[in-house]
Formats: sequence, structure tokens, C-alpha cells
Amino acid sequence: MTLPGEGRQAKECCICTTPLTHQEAGTIGDIIVAHDLEKRFEDLIAVDSISFGVRKGEVFGFLGPNGAGKTTTMKMIQCISPKTGGTLEVFGMDVDTHQQEIKSRLGVVPQETNLDPDFSAYRNLLVYARYFGIPKREAERRAEELLSFMQLEEKRDVLIEKLSGGMKRRLIIARALINEPKLLILDEPTIGLDPQARHLIWERLRSLQAQGNTLVLTTHYLDEAERLCDRLVIMDHGKILVEGTPADLIREYAGNDVVEVERTEKVIARLDELGLNYDLAGDMLQVFTDRPNDVARDLLEVCRHEAAVTVRPATLEDVFLRLTGRSLRE
Repeated sequence: MTLPGEGRQAKECCICTTPLTHQEAGTIGDIIVAHDLEKRFEDLIAVDSISFGVRKGEVFGFLGPNGAGKTTTMKMIQCISPKTGGTLEVFGMDVDTHQQEIKSRLGVVPQETNLDPDFSAYRNLLVYARYFGIPKREAERRAEELLSFMQLEEKRDVLIEKLSGGMKRRLIIARALINEPKLLILDEPTIGLDPQARHLIWERLRSLQAQGNTLVLTTHYLDEAERLCDRLVIMDHGKILVEGTPADLIREYAGNDVVEVERTEKVIARLDELGLNYDLAGDMLQVFTDRPNDVARDLLEVCRHEAAVTVRPATLEDVFLRLTGRSLRE
């Protein structure tokens, strides 16, 4: 498969889209196991025969452009969108026949802010606890502990409309934990937040994992996925393109370093002479190489005063863009 991009030489890379076997998709004791999972909407195949497993106690990520199928997959895990093919088990239970049992053990953090605006932060937690039949005294204890855990004690009696965006996201996470779930599903957990709020939520999510919780998340922040996820999949057009740890995926599909240089005719000619593959990124060229200093030195000597050259570590974002392309998805 040729990697997306307009470069005259695009690096070739094999992407395995063959569904995993049932044994490869998950092992005994995995929290989630999917095999040939499919979701169709009339003529649209939103999720196309994917297989994966989520291990107990890990942070697992679903990445992909808009329309890739990741949110649909999450909805099937939550038992709010029925699958149309394959198998899907959560906590060892079939999502078709044990929806109530599965939902009772899940915590869900939706992308949208859906807190009740008529209640305070504390009351939002108490009211939500009723859906799980949690006794009043126990609900009150858990609500107080969760407000403290998410650093919201001072906002206990404040109405939702008076909370900042970061406070609302933290309260939504607290609400998702009220039933003491063993699996937490997070859809864009830090969307629209400033760096301080994002880092606080990252810290809290890592703390939850350290306590033995399993987390599954989607995010468009690739640095967030690289920082939080033990393993992840990148999806596109309903299929899983790759699966692995962030470090392994970066090493395999982007290498250790990237040389970025301004796009000029002389630079392109020199890269062609050296037989180096490159991708176009706007008015820049990106060279993925295991000898970045040599490449940068050569370009600086040949293209002196004509093009700026920088060397940086490869990131998960490089992998994502190389596999899914740079075209805007709506």
C-alpha cells in the first residue's frame, strides 16, 4: 500500500487489514473481546469485520478520522447500538443477551456535556446514583469522595452553568465513577480544555488505572493517546489499520526521527539523488529516516541559505497522518 501524500516518492508500508483470529483478538480474562464485529446502516458499513481485545487494567485507545467507525464501536461496547454481525463480549458476556448486566458495570464519559443544569455538582452525582439503585447514604459518601478526587470540593454546591469547561469535564468523569465501574468508556475526555485542565484529567485517569480500572478512550489529541494508551488501534473506513503500543507503532511506521525541510526544487532534487522517501506536509517536506543528522547535514550543505532544516522525534501524529492521509474529513 502506498502511503497518502503528494510526494514524488511515497514510502511503502504494508498495513495488515486482515481480521485477527478469535485467539488473536483476545485472551481468556480480557475485559472486551470482539471477533469480526460489524455494524451496518442500510448501505453504509460503519464497522467492517474488526477483531480486537482489551486487557484488564490497561488503557486502550481507538483513533481515526471522523467517520472511521471508532465511536460506533464504542456505542456497541456500551450496548446502546446493536451489532449487525460478528461477536462482541464485555466482561465475558454477550452484548446481545446481557445488556443490563454489562451497563451496570460500565462508566461512560460522553463527548457532549449532558449534566443537569438545574442541579449543583453534588446533586448531579446523587441523582445519577439513583439509576444504579445505590442507597442514599452510600451515594452521598461516594459523591463526596469523587468531588474530592476530581478537585471539585469547592464547587460542591455550585450550579452547572457556573462551572468552567474543565470543571464540567471533571464532574462528568466523577459522575461516570459513581457506580464504581470496572470499565470506563471515555469519548474525547479532554475536548476543548486548556493544558492545565487536560493534565489534571490525565493524572486522574492514570490514578484510576493504577487502582485496577480498565479504560477505553477515543481522542483526536494524538499526544493524549501517546501519553495515556498502553495499546491502541487506528481505524479508517470501518477497518482497523494497525494495532500496538504507541512506541511500537511510531518505530514501525515513522521511525525514530523526522527531518523537516522547506519545499524547494533544489531540496526535492537532492532528496531524489539520495534516494530518500519523503512526504509533503503543506510547504514542508518530511523525511522519515534512521540517520537524521546525516540527512540534515547534507541538505544544509547543498541548500545553504535556501531552506530551513529541522530534526525532531517522530510522533504518533506522524503515524496517524501517514496511514490515514492529510485530507480534511467532515
